[in-house]
Amino acid sequence: MTQVTLSRPPSADPPGRASERSARAKRDQPLDREVTASRLLTASAEHSFDPLTEIDWDAPLTPGLWYLPEQRVSLYGTPLWEQMSPEQRIELSEHEIASAASVGIWFEVILMNLLSRHIYEEDLTSAHVQYAFTELADECRHSTMFGKMITKLGVPAYGPGRKLHKLSRLMFHLPMGPSNWAGILVAEEILDTFQREAMNDESMQPLVRTVNRIHVVEEARHVRYAREELQRDVTRTSPARLRIERMRLGIIAYEVATHLIHPGVYAAVGLDVEEAKRQAATSEHRAETMRWSGQRLVTFLREAGMIDPVSERLWRKARLV
Repeated sequence: MTQVTLSRPPSADPPGRASERSARAKRDQPLDREVTASRLLTASAEHSFDPLTEIDWDAPLTPGLWYLPEQRVSLYGTPLWEQMSPEQRIELSEHEIASAASVGIWFEVILMNLLSRHIYEEDLTSAHVQYAFTELADECRHSTMFGKMITKLGVPAYGPGRKLHKLSRLMFHLPMGPSNWAGILVAEEILDTFQREAMNDESMQPLVRTVNRIHVVEEARHVRYAREELQRDVTRTSPARLRIERMRLGIIAYEVATHLIHPGVYAAVGLDVEEAKRQAATSEHRAETMRWSGQRLVTFLREAGMIDPVSERLWRKARLV
């Protein structure tokens, strides 16, 4: 997965850093659409997984293991966390991973709709569209995988909440633009950061680690596709339209970041919901976790011209900046 870093004055770079930065910037420029798509199609043929056969869904869960890394649970480090038993903490991590996974399914449905709209006007025989079809198939498998994981855990599929679920139908009708591609990246890259850390953590449930690993491998291709299409789209968008697109993106970022954890997870483990929400909302550790999850994404979007001082207020409100 490529990364784009903010440029700095040459004088601020240590010897050799300027040439390294220049090489990286050149490498991160979007390639011709067909070149990128052809490479992604080859990678898909070599590294794709069927979760129905790759995962042993009948294997029992392991008592005492986490479902999220301990330090990534929303209440970690709060006074309420200190009062919880070890079993209660692990149970909360179980409900929180189910909440995030169900939000993932919700957003993948939106993503699939956006991809379908995008390719409708394209050359349906092009490699660009063929990869889009491949990504649609990936997302169908991912949604099935997340759904089976939630079922295996035996906890609710919390989703984004009824209000956001209804409001999100607007995305099916809004005109396509850079914020669509950037919005895809918001959901995919924030979750990807959590999953990359968790898939190598031996304190985690093997089932969850395997789900994370499959998703990380396949989403790397999706992110590359969306990043390059975003960069192309930005160059074709007028400054006036870009201001609107940045605000749309800020709203998407805020809604996704603030709905990963459904309040129902706190009630499920016997906590006072309002107090738990308050402590999570004021936790500096949680704020640091959210900034950590969005750091790579925010760096890229700044470079792409999709965050400005006005829209950044929403990113700060979401604690992603």
